[in-house]
Amino acid sequence: MTVETLSGNGLFSDRYMHDPYRVFSELRGVGPIHRANTPSGIPVWVVTGYAEVSAALMDGRLRKDSARLRAIIDRATLARLDGSDRAETVATDMLNSDPPEHTRLRKLVVKGFSARRVERLRPLVQQITDELLDAMVEQGAGGTVDFVDAFAFPLPLTVIFELLGIPRADQRAFRAWSTVIVGSGSRDELRRATTAMGGYLAQMMAAKRSAPADDLLSDLVEASDAGDRLSPLELVSMAGLLLIAGHETTVNLLGSTLLALLQHPDQLAKLRARPELLDPAVEESLRYNSPAPVTTWRYAAEPMTIGGSSVTTNDIVLLALGAANHDGRFPDPDAFDIERKTGGHLSFGHGIHFCVGAALARMEAQVALGRLLERFPDMALAAPADELRWRPSVIMHGLAALPVRLGRQAATTHAAPDSGAAG
Repeated sequence: MTVETLSGNGLFSDRYMHDPYRVFSELRGVGPIHRANTPSGIPVWVVTGYAEVSAALMDGRLRKDSARLRAIIDRATLARLDGSDRAETVATDMLNSDPPEHTRLRKLVVKGFSARRVERLRPLVQQITDELLDAMVEQGAGGTVDFVDAFAFPLPLTVIFELLGIPRADQRAFRAWSTVIVGSGSRDELRRATTAMGGYLAQMMAAKRSAPADDLLSDLVEASDAGDRLSPLELVSMAGLLLIAGHETTVNLLGSTLLALLQHPDQLAKLRARPELLDPAVEESLRYNSPAPVTTWRYAAEPMTIGGSSVTTNDIVLLALGAANHDGRFPDPDAFDIERKTGGHLSFGHGIHFCVGAALARMEAQVALGRLLERFPDMALAAPADELRWRPSVIMHGLAALPVRLGRQAATTHAAPDSGAAG
């Protein structure tokens, strides 16, 4: 069954930006797949049922090749990236490709996010976490502090900069570019941001080629697979994807997890009493409020049926991971329960496009939230939850700000905690 989803009430509305899960609930109540129009008038399918989303993620008939997408849809309305080759690189990457090209690109980068390499980063994540918490104490002395600005944004950004080998001093510029690219900036703003970031990354790649170091960007420059190397365009594109995807989703995860815990004091008390629940708490947060509730665009390479609806060749399909995570497959799906058996949530995707940085995001969240809750036993929201602002994006869902009162501090030793599972 399908429903015509008008932009004023559905996926592209202000209402969705603030509370996507209410919109998802209404859509699932009608059926697992829906017809909608983007604000620019492009017709799309939105899939919301768990079984349908999970199957679609594995279905090779749904393709992501960016060149084909641009041929299907008017270029000016596809990604708002026309105007320069460097702007183009943000849309032409591993995320927007199909096998065998996707297989080649992913193989060249996946080893940089192996479990072993992620675990090597754990002491660094602990160090950065402690530094940011110290700074939060100074910033929030006697009042409130914005958790997103002071902690959730700089932690994953600093970690991905260290992993890639980009100077920390350049974070401010990148943060400005990222805010425009992920948000809803104008076409001109997006073009300027992507062009500036592409130019910066091209210069960084040239520097790594001249003086390679022990970092992922240097590895990418030198990467080869059976004699196949990344082209200059692919290098810049890959770096841009890793930077954006490598921190934006974790920013959202950190903010949403803390908010969920502060809104559910029974769950917070349970976690404080039983620290071994930290890993399941992170998994439940991923399910409860997905950092990226909607996938990037796919198109049907041939006629197919999804949820009883006929999808024709070249139709655009969006998969609502967040909606699937609140499907009736999960008992009492709208409840936040850190003891829930969350196996099967789709927040990192499924299939060949499963998030390459999933282990890193999990580890960062485990370390950061463990330290945070240990150090600030009385932390509380400093604003009503219904007044909190969310960043405007269909694909991403994250807080623009999260004002909190830190309260008293527990004694700190900065000792490494039990690491638990690394994901």
